[in-house]
Amino acid sequence: MDFSVWLGFFAASWAISLSPGAGAIAAMSSGLNHGFRRGYFTTLGLVLGILTQILLVGVGLGALIAASSLGFAIVKWAGVAYLIWMGVQQWRAPAKPLVAEQDEGPQVTRRQLVLRGWMLNAVNPKGTVFLLAVMPQFLNLKHALLPQYLTISATLVFTDLVVMAGYTALAAKVLKALRSPQQIKLMNRTFGGLFIGAGLLLSAFKRQA
Repeated sequence: MDFSVWLGFFAASWAISLSPGAGAIAAMSSGLNHGFRRGYFTTLGLVLGILTQILLVGVGLGALIAASSLGFAIVKWAGVAYLIWMGVQQWRAPAKPLVAEQDEGPQVTRRQLVLRGWMLNAVNPKGTVFLLAVMPQFLNLKHALLPQYLTISATLVFTDLVVMAGYTALAAKVLKALRSPQQIKLMNRTFGGLFIGAGLLLSAFKRQA
């Protein structure tokens, strides 16, 4: 993977990781209920789920995008539309707290938190759609796909570890104070804009010959 291509994927990874979804809510919920040090184990599970998704998508993705430019275009524009739709939905989301404080009773173990995070991402069809939308734009079919998948995996793991650490810490420290409709609306519109920006970024990429 060329450095310039990787930079584009690196930027897209930040936009996607920062945009809130089931994983972000899980990280914030863990931070709110268990504190940062214990809650961060949920993020480790989320990352393992991402790697599981990359493995499943990567098995058949190379053959899909190599088969025809039409197939590539369908995947690309479906992905762009999905990202922008998610952005619009987030922008218009009601101004209510993302995470509600809960009493979970007995303290869950670190292993349980990891398992919860893994299951959330590993079986989440939205994760598959994201990868199908993002990965084809950054693959060079003239080179071996395995090193490119490894680069993509390492980049996604890095950004997710950093971003989810931020979400976990945010919930553990200050999220309880963000209750006003104005604050929630600002967060929703910021995250919605990130989704839309990621979609526009992907629309500018072309299939590498």
